[in-house]
Amino acid sequence: MPRIKLPSPRGHITAGPSHSLLNADLPDDYTSLSHAADQRIRDLTEHLPRVLKMYELLQSDPRALAHWTLANYLTVGKLNYNDHGPIHARVTCAYAMELMTLLAKANVPFDVVESEAGDLEDAFLVVLAGILLHDIGNALHRYNHEAMSVNMARPILSDLLAQIYNDVEQRTLMEDFILSSIECHDINPPPLYMEAAVVAVADGCDMTKGRARMPFDLGKIDIHAVSALSIEDVRIEACEECEDSGASVQILVMMSNSAGIFQVEETLVKKLLVTPLKRYVTVKAMAIEPNSPYDRRILQSVSLRNGRLTPT
Repeated sequence: MPRIKLPSPRGHITAGPSHSLLNADLPDDYTSLSHAADQRIRDLTEHLPRVLKMYELLQSDPRALAHWTLANYLTVGKLNYNDHGPIHARVTCAYAMELMTLLAKANVPFDVVESEAGDLEDAFLVVLAGILLHDIGNALHRYNHEAMSVNMARPILSDLLAQIYNDVEQRTLMEDFILSSIECHDINPPPLYMEAAVVAVADGCDMTKGRARMPFDLGKIDIHAVSALSIEDVRIEACEECEDSGASVQILVMMSNSAGIFQVEETLVKKLLVTPLKRYVTVKAMAIEPNSPYDRRILQSVSLRNGRLTPT
């Protein structure tokens, strides 16, 4: 089995098998989030056998594991970017399944169903496969990684979807929807399918401080790193107080420092506003008391209103 080395913030090299980056020098709170995400995915898909099967197949596929690992080596080790490997894939998948579950309860229309390509379970499967494979192109290069992810996902999907769908036409339709969500996850181009929109927004939800800790410790100190380190928690919940905006789901972001607002706007809101989800999902960012008494509180909370973050 190939071995990948990742630079450590402590100056030494951590080595291990290709899947060992699940535990390689990442903060405990982030690896814990990964384990929690895995359980949440299983809980939300236990009644969806095709979706759970695709999750299990991807988690054990050696090609996916290799792509995730090398994607992390390039983004973290070469570029000092945030995690783009197996933990990011799993954490964003949990966010995506949360979004899908709440949107389905609110009877939000999905394109897989509206087009009659499949049913609601198939829409879940499209989102799950798309979010898990959306960043594997980073194993080759960060530039144009969306298109690279599409090409690298094709053979994996061709093999795994054949184990779930007997009908070649439906299998092809599912692959098309999945590849579209991968291509559009960085909103270049913006997603047109609802499933692709969920993938893009769920990707934007993974911005907690644990994900940013490693590049920060490796020496990356800029507004992106500092802002990300200000994000304590991201929660997705039904929004009973959002009737005026028409939204049925709220993404709640908890910040320990007001610098986190940059991350909320640039990572999450920027994506949401160019997707079909903007009609159904809103964002609220709230400040919490920091550990340090020297942090000056500039704002208490902001909410997305008419396409802009507004103090509330």
